[in-house]
Amino acid sequence: MTQTTQRVLVVDDEADLRELLVITLGRMKLEAQAVGTLGDAYRALTDSTFDLCLTDMNLPDGDGIDLVRHACQRYPDMPIAMITAHGSMTTATKAMKEGAFDFIAKPVTLDRLRQLIDDGLEIRRQGPAEESTEQLIGDHPSMQALREQIGKLARSQAPIYIAGESGSGKERIARLIHGTGPRREKPFIAVNCGAIPSELMESEFFGHRKGSFTGAYEDRKGLFRESDGGTLFLDEVADLPLHMQVKLLRAIQEKSVRPVGESREFPVNIRLLCATHKNLTEEVAAGRFRQDLYYRLNVIETRAPSLRERADDIPMLSKHILQRLCQQWNLPLPQLSDHAWQALKSYSFPGNVRELENILERALTLSDGRQIDTAHLQLPDSEPSFAVEPNDPQGAASTSMPSRPAGVPLEDFLQEIERAELLRALDATHWNRTAAAKRLGMTFRSLRYRLQKLSLDQSNDEEEQEESE
Repeated sequence: MTQTTQRVLVVDDEADLRELLVITLGRMKLEAQAVGTLGDAYRALTDSTFDLCLTDMNLPDGDGIDLVRHACQRYPDMPIAMITAHGSMTTATKAMKEGAFDFIAKPVTLDRLRQLIDDGLEIRRQGPAEESTEQLIGDHPSMQALREQIGKLARSQAPIYIAGESGSGKERIARLIHGTGPRREKPFIAVNCGAIPSELMESEFFGHRKGSFTGAYEDRKGLFRESDGGTLFLDEVADLPLHMQVKLLRAIQEKSVRPVGESREFPVNIRLLCATHKNLTEEVAAGRFRQDLYYRLNVIETRAPSLRERADDIPMLSKHILQRLCQQWNLPLPQLSDHAWQALKSYSFPGNVRELENILERALTLSDGRQIDTAHLQLPDSEPSFAVEPNDPQGAASTSMPSRPAGVPLEDFLQEIERAELLRALDATHWNRTAAAKRLGMTFRSLRYRLQKLSLDQSNDEEEQEESE
């Protein structure tokens, strides 16, 4: 069976660049058709089918952005990339917002050109993704719009900034963008920028050579090279110190990294996604975040809605979470009482979906397995509160503690209170265990022991931080 040669449309008014592109495509065993005007491009698209389109920005009879818009509307299965003047990031950003999957700046380098072509054809080749945006539970219009947007964002290679409050599901959105896109067979690496010590950041991101500094006992590739070909997700990117922002900006611009102690640079081909619960615009205005890096990262913005914005989704989410937990623990699915449902709907959920998961996990443990009542939820109004009686001359504390449900052993009840406090501290510090230990007034070693005892240890070798205790 003869395989059809893939066809590429080249649109550029510079004859020399058209010739270079056609030669390069020919050496890649691709068939190229080159035209020099917007009108000729429209006619070519009408007369033939193409697997990829490369278009210049400035054409004699129009704007390359118009061609991007036209192609995305009429030929949505054909990836299109923009050729821009050197340093014209504004143009590239506009093109990707209109639907271009990527861009290449003049003067065009052959390695970068071949990578761009391979990326575009890979988008064309990929079939339907196994991952589905249906993993985002909820029928609220904001969730329906988000699912639709993820489908469009997955095809692009543009950097994406995911805004939203803590616990609202920003990493889940990032994983779905990766999992439904052409890079889904490649690595997805997520890193919490606020959890890496400042002095180790360069090594963590870009790698190091053995012996380049004290403690560098072996070569390390770093996060950029480990995610080569795939997606790198920078969570809480606003927590990056300014000196690291400069180095990150250069790595994004040059598409290459230099490990600590290394004399040469290594090219990297990654899809960059980032998120933070902070307002990046305000961070830029306050001088805590570089404006040029902001524009590089925020080519396309999407947003994870808070749970209180979509309170009607709480019953659907709760049932989904309980089903998952019961399946993991091999337990029968309990019912929530009417009062428990009302309590959940009335609660503001400052911790969003992550807090809902923690509340339901605790309630499932405290309940008798058949029904979850309001007391099992232990929402803030019913959680432990400590106050000093005004008429107590010794300042003795008067406490109002949640009552132990009948049939629950005291040890299990106290363990669940401990679990709730640990989770609350970890959520508040974005799972930075060193910061959580300080917040709880205990040593790092003690916190780690308690997390292991309660099967909550989700860390990645933060042993070096123990030295700071």
